[in-house]
Amino acid sequence: MLNRATVFVYLLVLCHGLAMGTGFIEEEENWSSEKQERKGRWLPAELNDMFLLQQSKQVVKTDAGEMKVTQSNGGRIVDRPMHIGFINMEPKSLFIPQYLDSNLILFIRRGEAKLGFIYKDKLAEKRLKIGDVYTILAGSVFYLVNTGRGQRLHIICSIDPSESLGIGVFQSFYIGGGAYPPSVLSGFEPEVTKAALNTSGFYLSKILKKQQEGPIVFVDDSLWTKFLELKEQDRLQHLKKMVDDQAESDDDKEEKTEEAEPTDWSWRKLLNSVFGNVNTRIEKRHTVKPPDSYNLYDGKPDFRNRYGWSVALDSSNYSPLKRSGFGVYLVNLTAGSMMAPHVNPRATEYGIVLYGTGMIQVVLPNGTRAMNAKIREGDVFFVPRYFPFCQIASRSGPLEFVGFSTSARKNRPQFLAGGSSLFNTLMGPELAASFGVSEKTMQRLVRAQRESIILPAERAAPGDVDAIRRREQ
Repeated sequence: MLNRATVFVYLLVLCHGLAMGTGFIEEEENWSSEKQERKGRWLPAELNDMFLLQQSKQVVKTDAGEMKVTQSNGGRIVDRPMHIGFINMEPKSLFIPQYLDSNLILFIRRGEAKLGFIYKDKLAEKRLKIGDVYTILAGSVFYLVNTGRGQRLHIICSIDPSESLGIGVFQSFYIGGGAYPPSVLSGFEPEVTKAALNTSGFYLSKILKKQQEGPIVFVDDSLWTKFLELKEQDRLQHLKKMVDDQAESDDDKEEKTEEAEPTDWSWRKLLNSVFGNVNTRIEKRHTVKPPDSYNLYDGKPDFRNRYGWSVALDSSNYSPLKRSGFGVYLVNLTAGSMMAPHVNPRATEYGIVLYGTGMIQVVLPNGTRAMNAKIREGDVFFVPRYFPFCQIASRSGPLEFVGFSTSARKNRPQFLAGGSSLFNTLMGPELAASFGVSEKTMQRLVRAQRESIILPAERAAPGDVDAIRRREQ
């Protein structure tokens, strides 16, 4: 007979083998930690809003506007961290030329903007309106102008830190600037800059020290501003006319007296210093046609019923997203409705509440609730890949939110309720057996909800519940 010691060793080996065979080895951080489950919840109360992003940092603040960034929590459950930026600009303001170490996707929430940027080594300009989406790749020089007359400009943007230098949230390299912010030109030795620009130290010093209003500045409603607002062809013709008129004026002055010389800041010399030989090059200077923007409100929703609608933008219907690697979505829920519980199998989802109030619930892999939090306008939330979740609009009004996903491919969410749910697809004896009920009972449960994707959030009336119970008996 085996002695007690031998039996004990045998049991230890057997238990270890069973644990290895099922793939579960208890660790301190394991999702199904018994210690945490005994508390009745996976998270303590103070972490019940762990998927709400509340770390906000003001990166730009001037009289003309500001930019705030809400930082991602990161961590091992996030496949691709993302920061969310909020840009607010006053009327007649300019976000000066710069480039970033991060990819951006812009969403125009309110107002109108002109986006200028370098595309295929030429200047490209794009007019953007409410609902427009546009991408700016890391390292691309761009500027933003609030073109809405008497209206503030509000932009929400995704910031991809995967290419970031790691200095902070992200890093701006300002092309324009002066005393504040400094232009990148200021970092070179003056003699190097003078030689590179073929200019004098006087003009160089004047340009690199004058601007001290910050990264977002007001632009005067002057002749020059009106000139910039002209269409490209009209602008070129107007510019050429100004040069020709100034040339005639200078010639008249020289005929009147040999001592008189045109001022150093004549139109001809000023424009020649900026553009080179204006008379020979102005007809050749032109902007290139950039990729179109995509408006989330103008197109037909991917899904719509009486409880709301949704739009999902990926690289298949907007090719510029291929290079950024992110997707965009917009959801509108009517009062008292919900986005059906679902799982994103390919991407982490970040959302920003545009207006309204509601709730968001997120579930852990062990089937316990990770978060049940109230959300309102301005809140930012994220849901990691694979985590089940749903959003619910309050009864007081609709809930609308825009967001970004960490994949530019079709996400194909898997719904856990409704007419197009996984349960409908899996319906059969295997599914019923997994719940320990008859197939008939399972069918009644799954098919009771005939709506799909966006559902009414109200529970069935008590009489309906009683009727279902009687049928099951």
